[in-house]
Amino acid sequence: MWRDRLLHTADNRPYIPWLRDRGSLTARIQARGDFAVRLLRQELALPTRDEAQVLGVDAHTLLRVREVALLSKGEAVVFAHTVLPCRPRGPLTRWLAGIGTRSLGSLLFAHPGFARGEIDCKRLDARHPLFLPARAAIGGEPKQLWARRSLFRFGRQSVLVTEVYSAALCSGA
Repeated sequence: MWRDRLLHTADNRPYIPWLRDRGSLTARIQARGDFAVRLLRQELALPTRDEAQVLGVDAHTLLRVREVALLSKGEAVVFAHTVLPCRPRGPLTRWLAGIGTRSLGSLLFAHPGFARGEIDCKRLDARHPLFLPARAAIGGEPKQLWARRSLFRFGRQSVLVTEVYSAALCSGA
């Protein structure tokens, strides 16, 4: 279950500053040095059950899905999964279609029209549909990964952004 509050435990303590930060993840990673975005996929796809629930859509409805790896100094440190309903259409639809290898955060935090909802966190394991793609993107063989997600609103459109963190990111926090 995604939670808006986290108990501080030994396994999540290094991640807490990253999971709770309401600022731009892109800007925070850029501050560490060399930053890049690797586009993994961008296509119409079905949402996960929990994504459909948050977005208020049927789980069998195709949505725009974008997955990227955020790189710091050449190493993938975050797997980002973005889900945008196809309706209503609006600026987000055009922006996401043309963003390429730019960071979505560079748009979300540069435009004053965006409103970020609550940050929800979850420890992902092999039972969650984002675990395997995240693990493949950031490498290694972790048994669990920490993630956060937020719903961003822009006018009548909403985009759900999930970020899954590599332990390598926390070692340089």
